[in-house]
Amino acid sequence: MTRHLISLAGGCLAVLLATGTAGLAQNAKGVTFAQSVEPQGLDPTVSSPVAAGQVTWQNVFEGLVAIDRDGEIVPQLATEWTVSDDGLTYRFTLREGVTFQNGTPFDSAIAKFAIDRILSEGSTNGQKANYTAIADVQAPDPQTLVLKLSGRNADLLYWLGYPAAVMVEPSSADTNGTSPVGTGPFKVDEWRKGDRVIMSAWDGYWGEAPEVSGVTARFIGDAQAQAAALQSGQVDIVGDLSAPELFAQFTDDLGFTAVAGAGEMEVVAGMNNARPPFDDLRVRQALMMAIDRPSLVEAVSAGEGTPIGTHFSPANPLYQDLTDLFPYDPDKARTLLAEAGHGDGFSFDFKVPNRDYAQRSAQIMQAFFAQIGVTANIQTSDFPAAWIQDVFKDTNYDMTIIGHAEPLDIGIYARDPYYFNYDNPAFRDQMAAIAAGTSDAERQEGYRAAQDMLARDLPALFLFSYPKLGVWKAGLEGVWENGPVPANDMTDVRWTK
Repeated sequence: MTRHLISLAGGCLAVLLATGTAGLAQNAKGVTFAQSVEPQGLDPTVSSPVAAGQVTWQNVFEGLVAIDRDGEIVPQLATEWTVSDDGLTYRFTLREGVTFQNGTPFDSAIAKFAIDRILSEGSTNGQKANYTAIADVQAPDPQTLVLKLSGRNADLLYWLGYPAAVMVEPSSADTNGTSPVGTGPFKVDEWRKGDRVIMSAWDGYWGEAPEVSGVTARFIGDAQAQAAALQSGQVDIVGDLSAPELFAQFTDDLGFTAVAGAGEMEVVAGMNNARPPFDDLRVRQALMMAIDRPSLVEAVSAGEGTPIGTHFSPANPLYQDLTDLFPYDPDKARTLLAEAGHGDGFSFDFKVPNRDYAQRSAQIMQAFFAQIGVTANIQTSDFPAAWIQDVFKDTNYDMTIIGHAEPLDIGIYARDPYYFNYDNPAFRDQMAAIAAGTSDAERQEGYRAAQDMLARDLPALFLFSYPKLGVWKAGLEGVWENGPVPANDMTDVRWTK
């Protein structure tokens, strides 16, 4: 057996548990953060989890393990785990003394329910594909959970720390979308739809009490309104300012801390690979070579961001810069179109969500495409509801554009079905090989090979990685500067003045 035990050093865990929630810091007051997208529901295990997780992950819901601010896997509701030598059995020791906010004790039976629910036939979990290697879930005693795998999955622990795998209590599972019940330090008091979610510190929390009395999530889609809310004091934190050109005004303002951190969001123009002419590699290559990515970044995000050539974030240490495979070359693009039988160009519908970065990118790309005789008819799609139904679920589109915020999500191109309608058995085999790797070196080499495959086959136009532009009031500490997970984790935030 290979033992994986991570604990808090110096006996801090015992102190933490003994302290419990004995009381908030004397200077505790609430904190308000703004995010661009209001989720359709507050349960990150249902449907597309990003916006939901940005509100409730770590604040309300917790997992067996968690991904911390440095992108490391750390214990949470599991205190330790072992992995069998063949990589097919994971045994977790669960934390004692944990209850849900409705008073139900957390144990292995509930953990089994939560994972079985992800894998169930009727599951709408947006990350279900990451957990399908789990063949059986066992609860031999209240503090032990055993996962039996059908095959190796080198990233399973990572995915168990993701918002999509938080623990949910059976009696509240069906209503978590509107009335979440978790094990976290904050409980949801009210959701004023279209405006905010109000949370307060929960006095039954198993761990160390938060140093703020409550958290409010405000939903502000317009970037100018986000900046105005910061300046007027309506919000204390914007974890990811959606208009980079507004970021500079805060960098020299002593009333704020402004940090351009590393994010995991890759902005890509997805194509429906099952529809002509996007089923022709030459057309996809031509469209990629029609775009001057550095100029696009300058125009869309005031130069904040990194051009990418594949679906991988520069924030990841395994990232490769593959933009030189298909550099900006409109003459070569026109030649490729002619070879594909489109010497006179063609037109297509460009369904674009009503997010600032997407609209700006689409308009600039429209001009680039026009230079090679291709007409992009931009159609605005309401996000998230209309876009998720029309593009993501029904794949009723030619081209779209979206920021993929989930970390390490290159495997989406191996999913069938998925909105790209990309069918590449070799890529699926590559992702399977990564999962089956027995060493970190194999895993690293596997991800580099996967990046190269996508960069050459171009199931999407890989545009740029979006930075995490965080702005918060001076006197606040503990805000995440980087974004290894799309989150607004307020558990360590505190006021110093």
